[in-house]
Amino acid sequence: MTGLGELEGRPVHDLEHLGGDVPVTGSVDAFRGLAEDGRGLPAIAEFFDALIGIRCTGEHARWGCMISNAQAGAENGDPDVRAFLDQHHKELRAALHAVLVVAGTEGQLAPGTDPATAADLLTLLAYGVNLRSRAGADAGSLRATVTAALRSLGCRTPQ
Repeated sequence: MTGLGELEGRPVHDLEHLGGDVPVTGSVDAFRGLAEDGRGLPAIAEFFDALIGIRCTGEHARWGCMISNAQAGAENGDPDVRAFLDQHHKELRAALHAVLVVAGTEGQLAPGTDPATAADLLTLLAYGVNLRSRAGADAGSLRATVTAALRSLGCRTPQ
């Protein structure tokens, strides 16, 4: 298997599979589930907890995310790859925004918190979790960072 950061010259189809057997397009289903979750902030906290669990334990621990890795690599200069990465980013941000709108109507956000800006923040945080886990950050430190980000938005997080 080619290293996850080595996508230059490979077709976009390769971005759709992690090591050939785990489709990245599964993230679309996860994003859809997140966007449709009517609980608000607890759904976001669970999303990040699952992301950290996947990135820090099991067979694929410390692999990072092919999408996050490609964002920083030379392969993002390919227009087809860039379009794929941009679409993935938009889908993640839209899912987080949908849940943040619910959170706002449920009174879970601090007064003045803009769901669109908060969605941008949390989207970047998801990429950061993926990159830091690849570098060996432990799950506890990543969870502490996510908790701090959620609290800064006025979010209540599950214990």
